[in-house]
Amino acid sequence: MNRALFSVVTVTIYLVIYVSLISLGGFFNLTFYMLIASPVLILWMVLTVLKDPYNYPELEEGEEWGYRDKVKEDLDII
Repeated sequence: MNRALFSVVTVTIYLVIYVSLISLGGFFNLTFYMLIASPVLILWMVLTVLKDPYNYPELEEGEEWGYRDKVKEDLDII
């Protein structure tokens, strides 16, 4: 698992646990500290994804949408 995917999965699990704790009620101190830490984790995730070293291919002429898993004729472009 590369770093970008790891950071996205980690932050997603963290935020799901955070929302679950809020909906359960109680745990005020824990949810408060998780709230304080969440901007740092989201910033870490964003920076990790932006610095992803994977070299994505340049789009050719007429491929401005960039759907790599679709054939251009199947996109129903107006």
